[in-house]
Amino acid sequence: MGTINMPSEEPWRIFRIMAEFVEGFEELSSVGPAVSIFGSARTPKGHRYYDLAHETAYQIAKQGFAVITGGGGGIMEAANKGAKDAGGRSIGLNIELPMEQVPNIYQNLTLQFKYFFCRKVMFLKYANGFVVMPGGFGTMDELFESLVLIQTLKQVYFPVILMGSDFWKGLLDWVKDAMLDQEGYISPDDLNVYTVEDDPAKVAKILVDFRETNGRGGFAQPPGLKTNVYQHG
Repeated sequence: MGTINMPSEEPWRIFRIMAEFVEGFEELSSVGPAVSIFGSARTPKGHRYYDLAHETAYQIAKQGFAVITGGGGGIMEAANKGAKDAGGRSIGLNIELPMEQVPNIYQNLTLQFKYFFCRKVMFLKYANGFVVMPGGFGTMDELFESLVLIQTLKQVYFPVILMGSDFWKGLLDWVKDAMLDQEGYISPDDLNVYTVEDDPAKVAKILVDFRETNGRGGFAQPPGLKTNVYQHG
């Protein structure tokens, strides 16, 4: 049997991946309770979603949460600016892209990643909650990965809050009508893994209530439930 020759750069890629995890764990382990905010880099200043992200991050930071974003422009910039304006920790997890992403100027802690999967671990590992603003494929990826990890109990349960209800309505209707009612690909409880809320103060209250009830680490699935459920009354 012949031997398999690994390209000479592959072992070094492994060390680069390890280094990204080590740096991320080291830098983020001491930030305290944090909230990851996602949304489109293409949202311009002055857009209502930009302003909504800024105000939401401001309210969240005022409650003592660090705010974590992808570090770029648009919604990410708005959220980092809101956190910084509130005097909070404003964290950017920047990614190297073929079309270079320039880190926004409102971060007071910046990390650089080459690999998307390393970066996504950091969004999840140190978050007490996710706030998902309108966005494109990247935002959808982050949203659905978080829902899958909570649904399958691979991640402790935490609030996932969708803001911009008019943007999300069509998708959420399709999730209920096609995925649940028509095909049965999800369970009724799965519709409760996320919350839709457009008021920044109410979003901050959801996160504060969760922190005060469950602590930083979240909690595992409550007994007797098929999925993790978070509902804000």
